[in-house]
Amino acid sequence: MTSSASARFVPHHHVPGADDSGAARLLAGWYATGRPATLTDHLKRYGTLPFASAAGGRTPSPLVEAVSAAGLTGRGGAGFPTARKLGAVAAGRGRCVVVVNAMESEPASRKDQFLLAVAPHLVLDGAVLAAMAVGADTVHVCLSRDRAGQYQQLSAAVNERRRARLGRMPLRLHGLPHSYVASESTSLVRWLNGGPAQPQGSPPRTYERGVGRRPTLVHNAETLAHLALIARYGPAWFRQAGTPDEPGTLLVTVSGAVRTPTVLEVAAGTPLASVLDRAGGATQPLRAVLLGGFAGTWLPAEHLSTPLTRHDLAPLGATPGAGVLVALPQASCGLTETARILTYLAAHSARQCGPCRLGLPAVAEDFTVLATGRADAALLSRLRRRVGLLPGRGACHHPDGAARLAASALHAFADDVEDHLAHGTCPAAGRPPRLPVPPATAPENWR
Repeated sequence: MTSSASARFVPHHHVPGADDSGAARLLAGWYATGRPATLTDHLKRYGTLPFASAAGGRTPSPLVEAVSAAGLTGRGGAGFPTARKLGAVAAGRGRCVVVVNAMESEPASRKDQFLLAVAPHLVLDGAVLAAMAVGADTVHVCLSRDRAGQYQQLSAAVNERRRARLGRMPLRLHGLPHSYVASESTSLVRWLNGGPAQPQGSPPRTYERGVGRRPTLVHNAETLAHLALIARYGPAWFRQAGTPDEPGTLLVTVSGAVRTPTVLEVAAGTPLASVLDRAGGATQPLRAVLLGGFAGTWLPAEHLSTPLTRHDLAPLGATPGAGVLVALPQASCGLTETARILTYLAAHSARQCGPCRLGLPAVAEDFTVLATGRADAALLSRLRRRVGLLPGRGACHHPDGAARLAASALHAFADDVEDHLAHGTCPAAGRPPRLPVPPATAPENWR
């Protein structure tokens, strides 16, 4: 695990009864040994790559069929069916390209960093298998350049594979500038094509014309690790965990008011309260949880019995998102925490369109005024109107996520809103912040 991750998060070691749900899959080696897997460890546990002779391109791939039967969806946040992305890229014209999205620019998430630190070859296996399935000839692995330790670890893993002559697929590592929107798929493609690491919302789609104007498959690191296991054990095995409609496991970064902030692997459908319990439980009574990350949703603590699935969370306006669960204690001010996040999101926008240049800063400022008890009578209606104007109008989905967070805060902390409007700021607003929100400074460069 990189130094930035280990400073805040304690890896969850295997103990008897810790994984009665059968959720130890991606992290099985870590749970068993408590140390990162070398290539020797990896090959001993999983063997060499399956489907080595499977043809990619326009012929049906056994791996694509297996992934489709397994029901794997993307673990980067959007939850799009993985097999459909594979099929769309494979059907494109010309040689394809695969991009591993390991940027993890969500500040509250450490899952991909942890996975790459303890099981790098599982991710690289998945990338190579995906490349073979779609007929690609190159794999690009994109990391944030401010995580030098992570880059060195993954570079060492790539060199291990090269020395062992483990396949002929070129694996190329890239360090990209860090920003919240740099992990968007079109940002990666734009940077690999020589441009800034900023989203590009206009057609053509990445799967049609991406890196080098070639069909490009962009997948999150965790998604590719799941793919590598499905290739070995099959769709029926994958479906033994999770729910019938949302099978498998997912990695979740748990932080906030819990005894052991950590990265966990849990079965889809696990109640939110059970996820918190596996992180040692709450250290004090909870007010709410932030689900999905900074572009996610505040859920009042009364909803902690909700299963961690898209289906069960949808009526609450939430999704698992990037696999983030932050516990906010009763004694904290949710409006203050939200204002800090919105200020950060406004600073990290690409400023390519009106919603990012004007809308996000205005919403962040309104929330700050509300949190600090300086609101006038017209603020709440103005804030609701501005939040409602953000979704669907940007060049990317960045404004949508900020609007979702802001709207959920106004709902989850409705009592605080009324109290702040009537009496000014609350005592909790002056207490130390609970969420690790980075400084709200704009990226220095995008290239």
